[in-house]
Amino acid sequence: MTHTATGKLPPHPDHADPAHDLAAENRALRARMAYLLEQAERNHSIMTRHQAFDLNIIGAANFPELIGTIFRVLPVISELDSVTLTLIDEDADIRTVMLKLDVVFADFPGLIFVETLDQLDLELGRHNAAVPAPKPLLGMYEKLRHAPSFPNAPAGLQSVALVPLMRNKRIIGSLNLGSCDPTRFTPSLGTDFIEHMASIIAICLENVISNEMLKYIGLTDSLTGVYNRRYIDRRLLEEIARARRQRYPISLMYIDVDHFKRVNDTVGHGGGDEVLREVAARIKNELRTSDALARFGGEEFVVLLIDANLESAAFVAERIRAGVAGSMIVLSPSLQLSVTVSIGVACLDVDAAEGEAALTARNLIERADGLLYDAKEGGRNRVVSFREAP
Repeated sequence: MTHTATGKLPPHPDHADPAHDLAAENRALRARMAYLLEQAERNHSIMTRHQAFDLNIIGAANFPELIGTIFRVLPVISELDSVTLTLIDEDADIRTVMLKLDVVFADFPGLIFVETLDQLDLELGRHNAAVPAPKPLLGMYEKLRHAPSFPNAPAGLQSVALVPLMRNKRIIGSLNLGSCDPTRFTPSLGTDFIEHMASIIAICLENVISNEMLKYIGLTDSLTGVYNRRYIDRRLLEEIARARRQRYPISLMYIDVDHFKRVNDTVGHGGGDEVLREVAARIKNELRTSDALARFGGEEFVVLLIDANLESAAFVAERIRAGVAGSMIVLSPSLQLSVTVSIGVACLDVDAAEGEAALTARNLIERADGLLYDAKEGGRNRVVSFREAP
């Protein structure tokens, strides 16, 4: 038997020191408490960031601001490697209106439009309704299957969550989340948090899109589908300020359909409306996407050309004049009309343009209107871009 230096037997392993056990237990409890506190602080930080995110998207004033906030902020606060958004746009109404409102879709590569519910990778069948509400799909990333939802997927993407966006029991799209962590989104995880986030995003999307639609209606001529005077007045102020900063010219055309009263007297107001629609379409065919066409009222149209000097604007105006006059407007198989337009063209000299933008805009419109008057006086069906000295 082994004795110690004191002559006492050593403690038997089966009889551990209670004080030692208590200290170890305390250390384990302290470590557990520290971990729980760390997790609580982390969860509080996440919750605070998401609350701020909710307030940001709720306060978004327009479609680009809302979409930009989602793509810019959500990956950061949720520690995600990819965030995309798929919207159902059956008749391209959303895209058409947003383009009219100068939204640049190239700025949002993560924004995806589909025409039908079947194009969403949500396994929901063929009906845009589900009871109970469809749940998010969580799982491993599959390149072929998930390519439509993640067209620019980052290298190393491992797990994804496809979250339905629901409004009034209808699916309007999906919020698509991706992570390079394979354990981030697994089918066994709870989805309450991402469902709540998706519901806030869906509400904001519906509200902003509805407001943008109303804005578009307020800025569009209901007869011809082109912009109205309210839009061009606002746009002209913006372009004058931009032209002054970036030092490029802008030009304005004032267009009037010749003898339009005679058209109405001949074919009636319904026929006159058809003529205005066709004239607007022919004008638009000669313009770039950066230019703006508006109906100013009656048979008058205005065209705003960006980064165009007087010579190039007059050249476009001549194409418009020839395009309108070049072929008959067919109202019915037995009724065709020959229509012409007169055009006045004025250019803003940014080096000479000083003072209040509203006054500059008014002067530019008045100059183009005066040149249109010269075109009318000169025999109609012509373009006048400068006034000869008497």
